[in-house]
Amino acid sequence: MSTKLRMLLAVLAAVLLGSAAVVYTLHARATAPDQQPAADLAIDPAPVRLDEPGRLVFRNTAPGPHFGVVASVPRADPGGPRRVSQLRCDRFSTGGDRGLCVAAEAGPAPRAVVILLDAQLTELKRFEILGTVSRARLSADGKIAAWTTFVTGDAYNATSFSTRTGIYHHELDRLQTNIEEIPLRLGGQQHMAEDVNFWGVSFTPDSETFYATVSTGGRTHLVRAAYRDWQAEALRENVECPSLSPDGKRIAFKKRISSDGARPWRIHVLDLATMAETAIAEPAGIDDQVAWLDDKTLVYGLPGEEVWTAAADGSGASKMLIRWASSPSATRTG
Repeated sequence: MSTKLRMLLAVLAAVLLGSAAVVYTLHARATAPDQQPAADLAIDPAPVRLDEPGRLVFRNTAPGPHFGVVASVPRADPGGPRRVSQLRCDRFSTGGDRGLCVAAEAGPAPRAVVILLDAQLTELKRFEILGTVSRARLSADGKIAAWTTFVTGDAYNATSFSTRTGIYHHELDRLQTNIEEIPLRLGGQQHMAEDVNFWGVSFTPDSETFYATVSTGGRTHLVRAAYRDWQAEALRENVECPSLSPDGKRIAFKKRISSDGARPWRIHVLDLATMAETAIAEPAGIDDQVAWLDDKTLVYGLPGEEVWTAAADGSGASKMLIRWASSPSATRTG
């Protein structure tokens, strides 16, 4: 091939790549949430407060100026007017009249900010962290916050994902930016490995214990950990993103039922006394850490930016609760 022909092909390739980039940019702008037609939503002008009982709090995903902000609706009327804040988050959780916001930040590498909030969504504490936002959870009393991000660059995990899970105790001002160094017992033996990853933390009502998922050796396990003693023990295999019921007796979790597909999980509920599992009446694969509205009811996000609910005992049928919403949680009942 002649030098002139090589140069011509190089120029042509550059033009095609440039054109593709322009087309992609125009498409991205056309489909960006803030550029889409605003959703037809009724807005309640009252402020979002986390100390008002009987509210469902979530990330608003309706196209328009309120995309991504923390919003709320009455639990008794989830389809009614929603209150919207100015706080934008990718994941949000509430507990004990406090809130936890984890939001992606712009930069050359994936990173995020963790913000602990009071009942009026006023900032109490802030941390800068690395990775892509995945999970966020507050303890029931609002004292302890946990979050998970996906990260890249771990040499030991080049062909798979890696996580960073942090925990912060506000009253003790104690921060663990990565809990994978916690001593772990697996199969009755102390377990140490470079591929250990934790995610999906959920706290007991007294905040003294937490449950989480640990991945190691290509398998996932439910672990129970003592917060103050800083010890963890694996309890059961094939458990992801545990969420403890308000009474502390059951755990809702993602169970992998297939090796195929983008969402190979089904939500099950584990009785901690008997270790019996129950599949909930939701046929869709769910990639979410579900929340509990009460001891009988689960709430979770589904593709299509909708929040759905189902009975924890597997009865009945699942149903849509809130349109244009994700990352749901609930304020206290009274």
